[in-house]
Amino acid sequence: MNITLRFFASVRETLGASQETLAVPAQVSTVGELRAFLIGRGGAWAEALAEGRSLRTACDQIMCKADAALTDGCEVAFFPPVTGG
Repeated sequence: MNITLRFFASVRETLGASQETLAVPAQVSTVGELRAFLIGRGGAWAEALAEGRSLRTACDQIMCKADAALTDGCEVAFFPPVTGG
């Protein structure tokens, strides 16, 4: 399954990118599993998406929780609770 990742505010700054297209492994089927998979990349990924860090997520521009299902072609966004303009 292929998805689009979008990053905003401090997440974007830490990763040095605003978006990425990713082929997701078959065992990754929810937003929470995706976050854990990305943390597993280590380095800036582990820092930006750390479990203890308060982040909001959206799937296809709808706010969601970690148990939200991923679908082929979906867009998942990660951002801090408060973002500026």
